[in-house]
Amino acid sequence: MNAARVGTLLLALIGLVTAGAPWLSTSDVSTQHPDLALAPPSLSRRVLVERLPPTYRVLDQRLPITWFSGSLVRSADSEEPLLPLGADSLGRDQWTRLLHGARLSLGLTLAGLAGAVSLGALLGLVAGSGGSWLDTTVMRLADLFIAWPALYVVLVLRAALPLTMPFGALFALMTAVLTLAGWPIVARAVRSVTAAERARESILAAEAAGATPAWIMRRHLLPAAVPVVVTQALLLVPAFILAEATLSFVGLGFSEPTPSWGTMLVEAAQPFTLRHAPWLLAPAAAIALVTLSVNLIAARRRDVKL
Repeated sequence: MNAARVGTLLLALIGLVTAGAPWLSTSDVSTQHPDLALAPPSLSRRVLVERLPPTYRVLDQRLPITWFSGSLVRSADSEEPLLPLGADSLGRDQWTRLLHGARLSLGLTLAGLAGAVSLGALLGLVAGSGGSWLDTTVMRLADLFIAWPALYVVLVLRAALPLTMPFGALFALMTAVLTLAGWPIVARAVRSVTAAERARESILAAEAAGATPAWIMRRHLLPAAVPVVVTQALLLVPAFILAEATLSFVGLGFSEPTPSWGTMLVEAAQPFTLRHAPWLLAPAAAIALVTLSVNLIAARRRDVKL
C-alpha cells in the first residue's frame, strides 16, 4: 500500500468520524462533571467495594424503545460518563469535544478552501488568458499578499475587525480571512499553467479558427489547471487548520464554550495541566494526523506530476 493510499484512508476515516460526531460522542459537549476534573482516559469506572443495593423486578411496566436517537456509545449512568480521552479542568469529556471541535475546525477549513480555490482559480485564469495589464495587476496584487507570511496576514486581517460577534458572523468572517490569505497561492499556480497552455499550437489554432476566449478557457485552459488546483488545495488544508487553531488560541477566533481544536489547546498550554494531564494535547495530535494524511496525498500528486 503506497503512501497516497494510506493518506486517503486516514483522511476518509477522519471524515467519517467527524461526520458521525453526534452518534459517536460519549457525553454532551457542555456537560460538566466537577468531580472528574482532569480525570485520565478510561472506558469504565468501577468501585472496588460496593454494597449490594436491594433490587426488585417490575414485570408489568412498559419500556418505550426509540430507534436512531442519541449517541451510539454512552454510559448508562449519567453521573459516571465514559472518558476515552479523559476530561478537562471542568470535567468535560475530551473525546466528545474533540469530535465536535473537528466539525467546526474542518468545516471552517473547507469553507475557506472553497473560497480561496474559487477566487484564486478565477483570477489565475483571467490573468493567464487576459492582456498584459490585467496579468500584471492580478499578479502584483498576489505578490503583495504572498510577500507577508500567510499566518501574519490572517492575524492582521482578523485583528483589524471586531473581536466579539455572533457565531454565524464570526464563522463567515474567518472564512473570508482564510480566503483572502489563500487565493494568491492558487492564482499564481493557475496563471502559470494557463500562460503555458496558451502558447500551445492547439490553442493558437483554435484562436485562428475563430474560437471565443470563453470557449478556449472552458475547453482547454480549465481542464489543464484542474490538477494544479487540486494539489494547491491539498497544500492549503494544513495551513488553514493551523490558522484556525492559532486564531482561537490567541483569542481572535472561536472562544469557550464553543469547542474547536484551537480553543481546546488553550488549556493544554498551561504548564500544570500539560504536565499532569497530557491527554489535553489530543487536538494537537488530531491536527498532526490530518496534516500527515493530506501531505501524503499531496506528495504523491507532486511525484506523479514530476
